[in-house]
Amino acid sequence: MKQSTSFSPSIQKPVRIWLLLGLVMVLGQIFIGGVTRLTDSGLSITEWEVVSGVLPPLNATQWDDAFKAYKVAASRQHEVLHATMSLQEFKWIYFWEYFHRLWARCMGLVFIIPFLWFLIKKWIPRWLTRRLGWVILLAAAQATMGWIMVKSGLNDDTRTWVSAYKLVYHLSLATILLGILYNTYLHAQYGSQPSDLARIKEDKIFHVSGGLLLLQIVLGGFMAGMRAGLIHNVWPVAIDIQGFLHLFSYDTANWTDYEANIAVKAWVQVAHRSTAIILVVVFIFLAKRYYKKYTRSVRALCVFLGIQYGLGVLTLIYAIGSIPLLYGSLHQLVAMGLVMSLLHLHYSMHIFHASQNSDVLSE
Repeated sequence: MKQSTSFSPSIQKPVRIWLLLGLVMVLGQIFIGGVTRLTDSGLSITEWEVVSGVLPPLNATQWDDAFKAYKVAASRQHEVLHATMSLQEFKWIYFWEYFHRLWARCMGLVFIIPFLWFLIKKWIPRWLTRRLGWVILLAAAQATMGWIMVKSGLNDDTRTWVSAYKLVYHLSLATILLGILYNTYLHAQYGSQPSDLARIKEDKIFHVSGGLLLLQIVLGGFMAGMRAGLIHNVWPVAIDIQGFLHLFSYDTANWTDYEANIAVKAWVQVAHRSTAIILVVVFIFLAKRYYKKYTRSVRALCVFLGIQYGLGVLTLIYAIGSIPLLYGSLHQLVAMGLVMSLLHLHYSMHIFHASQNSDVLSE
């Protein structure tokens, strides 16, 4: 089915390209963030220097100082994971955290400078200005939360990594930011405004699907932050259900001091695995209901769902000693693709109803 609407792009093409570039850069930042986490690079830079931090260490003395600062501020991680790390190996983990922060700085410049220019040119309508205001606020909150997260793993002799809870906040903010930016791009690209969307009775399946997907991303953050996949990497659980159930008998779940607490990680695994199955069932029901009317959107949703579930399984079964870098980082990235595909289906449904009276829907 080919869908068209009475809307046509009213936003200048450079603005639409700029929004698309911003969307791609946010996706890139989420992917780089996943790699930074999986390479244990997040604590390698021990200061938040917005301006002076643009330049990495440039000589042997500066590199030596940076390495010494890491050994002191992230002493627990260094002793447990990197006790024999050489300076050359430190440069590798430093690179990913530096790249993550540099990409964030570039995102700020790519967003702010054209934004001001487009405002001067009066190419941004009022509704888009309001939307972008929310994007700016979320981006600032995300940057601040990123440093709070890093700081949670520094100068703490009991913590090997950053706080799982703060990592979840960081990931959740990134997901919300991406969702708002993508929805804004859809409106700009197809010429609609939020007020144009038909006021229809919302199908509860969308609320259930969206809620479950956000919950699963949150649980994925806990899986990542607690390294919960490492305690039992058997899939499906039925192959070794007795061994999995035995994990709960190790200790009483302590959700504050969770790093050495196997029971907490077992509960996180139960929640993440169970929600994944429920999410697949709900999404299949959603796809069956809307396939004939919104074929392309539903196909995209199903493709992302299948890839994401497969990546989840691969990430788990190859989590031997550490989370696999390729599968783990792609698993986080494709989750964002799943978010966007659900938002696209939701947008398509509203636009379809908004344009029904215009007789421009073509099969």
